[in-house]
Amino acid sequence: MSWLDIPKSRRRLFIGGAGLVAGAAAASALNPFGAEAQQSTYANPVVWQDFADVEVIRVGDVFYMTASTMHYSPGAPVLRSWDLVNWEFIGHSVPTLDFGAKYDLNGARGYVRGIWASSIAHRAGENRFYWLGQIDFARSYMYTAANAAGPWTRHAELPRAYYDAGMLVDSDNTIYVAYGNTQISVAQLSADGRTEVRNQQVFSTPANIGTLEGARFYKINGNYYIFLTRPANGQYILKSSSPWGPYTLRQVLLDMRGPISGGGVPHQGGLVSTPGGAWYYMAFVDAYPGGRMPALAPITWTSDGWPQVTTVNGAWGQTYPFPNLTPHPVAPLIGTETFTAAALAPKWEWNHDPDNTKWSTGNGLRLQTATVTPDLYWARNTLTHRIQGPTSTATVEIDPSSMANGDRAGLAMLRDASAWIGLRRDNGVTRISMTDGLTMDSSWNTTGTGTERATAELCGATVWLRVAADIRPGSGRQAVFSYSTDGSSFTQLGPAFTLNNNWTFFMGYRFAVFNHATTALGGAVTVKRFTVGTP
Repeated sequence: MSWLDIPKSRRRLFIGGAGLVAGAAAASALNPFGAEAQQSTYANPVVWQDFADVEVIRVGDVFYMTASTMHYSPGAPVLRSWDLVNWEFIGHSVPTLDFGAKYDLNGARGYVRGIWASSIAHRAGENRFYWLGQIDFARSYMYTAANAAGPWTRHAELPRAYYDAGMLVDSDNTIYVAYGNTQISVAQLSADGRTEVRNQQVFSTPANIGTLEGARFYKINGNYYIFLTRPANGQYILKSSSPWGPYTLRQVLLDMRGPISGGGVPHQGGLVSTPGGAWYYMAFVDAYPGGRMPALAPITWTSDGWPQVTTVNGAWGQTYPFPNLTPHPVAPLIGTETFTAAALAPKWEWNHDPDNTKWSTGNGLRLQTATVTPDLYWARNTLTHRIQGPTSTATVEIDPSSMANGDRAGLAMLRDASAWIGLRRDNGVTRISMTDGLTMDSSWNTTGTGTERATAELCGATVWLRVAADIRPGSGRQAVFSYSTDGSSFTQLGPAFTLNNNWTFFMGYRFAVFNHATTALGGAVTVKRFTVGTP
């Protein structure tokens, strides 16, 4: 069925902070269930936040999505949707990055390592979810949960690194893994999913194509498919009557115009069907400095079993008719957090594993200093939030009364070139500061710990810090820092910060709240409120 055949009846739904919708009201960031709207189309990207290497699966009438998180913890987020357009966070498949000291910022660092392209699957025979990914090109780990929201627990450690794994649970409950770069292999796991029982290379990429990776593995109408990306501008698919091949190759797209102005070609990601038998492709679009944004397009199938992307004027559509699916309320991806719950909501991720003895929630987020360092990139317990595109603003309300001499706390635009607005306490005086020049080299070693560009006097027991970020793809995008002493009137501090739109760090910019010591541990700040909103 083509998208032209999908009924255009207007359906009621709740916008959950995801999917900017043509002709619909924008979601209210303050409404925990989103804003109700009438909707007949959806707009790409369906989620304008950084979710790379996505995989989408369906269990019954519910869709689940996972993505890469590299050095952020917890890893491998799980998002949920009932309509493929509006998504909400529900958990993480990897509770902690307990893969070595580098992920604790304990003498080493794991930047641009950790959770790469990984795979999520549901095993109907036991009604359980499985996650599989390789770490540090050395080993693979499997986690499992009875509920996609968790709790997830480690199920197995496998000695082979399944690079860019794509997991398939066959109709007989057998678990297969397709993986590799250029040379594509298939592994069969044991019935309990804890060991490998067979491994075979099944395809070698022709030299004229170059690299194929990012495998997703499917069984559709009796045929086996391995869906592969040609980074960063193409998508191919292999088809066979057996998981072991031989496989036939076909191009799905190459250099297709994407739906984000200034962004790249939609690629990687995966295929998913609706309960009614319609098919969709969720890819991502390179859109730096913000990262890689999920985009959704309908899929049709040729009579001989090959998928085709439904295009609009030869391009990946900026809009398509809304899927013929029953709407369901979802929690927004942005809004205000007051940290009154006993645990952090799953939209939050730490930069590397935190020291859990140095933070708490319940009455705001209390961040005790956990590291003595002049370098934010070495500081533990930096808490991050994805930036909503194309532009959004983060505002944090902080009580700095428990800061100690030498402490640095505030709100950062965090990436391999960073800047922040925050608080410096020295010689018994706390002042507001804007600092840029925090940089890393191509091996992710620190090359700059920052230069203070502007300062202001702190008046009062509470300060509001704000950054307005423009993450539209392209060079020259900027973030502007400001502060307030009353929460309503803000004053810009320092020059605008020009964002780095190079792709090699992979992850896009994030908002980040930090508190670290430069002299001695013992200080603390309390984050009373954190809000992410759009214009």
